[in-house]
Amino acid sequence: MLKTIVNAFKVPELRKKILFVLGVVALYRIGCYIPAPGVDVTLVSKTVESNPSLAFLGLFSGGALQRMSLFALGVMPYITASIIMQLLQAAIPKLEKMSKEEAGQRRITQISRYMTIGISTIESIGLLTIFNGALQTIPGVSVWMVRVLIVGTLVTGSVLIMWMSELITQKGIGNGMSMMIFASIVSRFPLAFVQTFQSRATQTFGMNVGIWGYRVIVTAVIVLVLLAVIALIIYIEGGQRRIPVQYAKRIIGRRQYGGNATYIPLKVNGANVVPIIFASAILTIPSQLHAVFPKVGWLTSAANFLGAGWGNWVITFILIVFFAYFYTALVFNPVDISDNMRKQGGFIPGIRPGSQTTKFIETVMNRITLPGALFLGFIAIGSSIVMYYTKNPVAQQLGGTSILIMVGVALETMQQIEAQLKMRRYDGFFE
Repeated sequence: MLKTIVNAFKVPELRKKILFVLGVVALYRIGCYIPAPGVDVTLVSKTVESNPSLAFLGLFSGGALQRMSLFALGVMPYITASIIMQLLQAAIPKLEKMSKEEAGQRRITQISRYMTIGISTIESIGLLTIFNGALQTIPGVSVWMVRVLIVGTLVTGSVLIMWMSELITQKGIGNGMSMMIFASIVSRFPLAFVQTFQSRATQTFGMNVGIWGYRVIVTAVIVLVLLAVIALIIYIEGGQRRIPVQYAKRIIGRRQYGGNATYIPLKVNGANVVPIIFASAILTIPSQLHAVFPKVGWLTSAANFLGAGWGNWVITFILIVFFAYFYTALVFNPVDISDNMRKQGGFIPGIRPGSQTTKFIETVMNRITLPGALFLGFIAIGSSIVMYYTKNPVAQQLGGTSILIMVGVALETMQQIEAQLKMRRYDGFFE
């Protein structure tokens, strides 16, 4: 592992990308500690920790929401805008056609950026309403000017996160949005472990084991769950179904072309960590609406219901399965694969080229996507249930959703580094 890291830094281009990502992430974490003007950070932190829906939002901001900092909104407005645009592409044929053209993709990206600004503005106003009691007066500045300043600060921070995410995607390693969420979740782990171990509770699963017994048992359970989930995720990520492909022989002049055999690798989890991120973003929408309309009773109940507990687990499972199929259908097109095989003289043994090949690939993809989606769903809610029933609120921050995002993003980034190293004949992580 150390040798691989050294090899990665030996390649100038790869070293530059890695250092660029680390620099952007460092700037992001610094921004999480710069509070917005005119806000009592202590009161904001108490409000967030006492509200399950706000605590859920705070997890994906890396503690920035608890500090009402420059990056308090996190990357969720940008992800929400991206989800809306992808759903619209599936529903509107004109947008789907645009997404297949380079100019159209730039146009869709521009719309997503403007939508991010709009969502950020709405969320900022909502947070301002929730934390109204934590606002402070600034000498010589009117109350309304302070409010405008806070909203402007939060929106600017959201735009900066969007810009940094796109920079990581374009010039660095990995997906920018995923990397920002990864940095936010990982930054909470050390504090969560420390606070869990320092808890004064004395009851664990109905057993009176004392303070130190509780600390040891809870910490051991969390570590075991983390290791088990990480091992299972890595195992499933490496699983794939290989469809054999045979190419017909062609004689051109005195040379023979084709006749070789290969395969189409179909991953069990073709969507990677995207379903988890999308499901998490959807679950934050009630909390975001509650931030805008804090006095609506049913909206408050919905936000609290989906913020933690059985409501969160059931809806998370359903959304993960849905987005696993949805995103796989977006990035994997059996029709294009079948057409490309036919044009190159390839065929699947026992399957006729054309529509039957397309149907066969689509059927296989649907079958292997189901166990991958169910696995992601069960791991997300299973580990969260274990964490929840430790009766330790801090341990809930280390739930399955957080672990899946963390491990998924880490694997995706390592695979990209692996590809870069293999191109330059270096041994990779997965030798």
